[in-house]
Amino acid sequence: MNPQIIGMLGTGLVMGISALGAALGMSIAGTAAVGAAKRCYKANKPVPMMMLTFAGFPLTGAIYGFIIMQQMKNVAITVDNAGLMFGFGLGAGLAIAISMMAEGKVGAAACDSLSDTGKGIGFYVGILGIIETVALFVMVFTMINLG
Repeated sequence: MNPQIIGMLGTGLVMGISALGAALGMSIAGTAAVGAAKRCYKANKPVPMMMLTFAGFPLTGAIYGFIIMQQMKNVAITVDNAGLMFGFGLGAGLAIAISMMAEGKVGAAACDSLSDTGKGIGFYVGILGIIETVALFVMVFTMINLG
């Protein structure tokens, strides 16, 4: 197989896999936000709009994937680095996707808890930020290694 094709596959995979993880994470948290909002409406309580933020946290994974893809497009693919480029794309995409799915799960729990108690926003954002840091580090370290 042509080495350039292998390298370009990695370039595309980082975006695709990262965006898939972001979509799955947002669907996990978004589903919980809708359920939590329903409970608020049934109890005649105001819906905490912060739940929108919790549901949207995983969106950043698609942005990180896009940034890495743009950086990878600037690297000249050779026989020597084609496998490395494929590995960077696949590895970074998977790491970001898994981080975004984890954010979705924590975002779902945050929506559930916030709708019941109305408390803990700072704590929930802090936990989500810790998970976000993993994806951010993946992006930064990948870009450093790409040069």
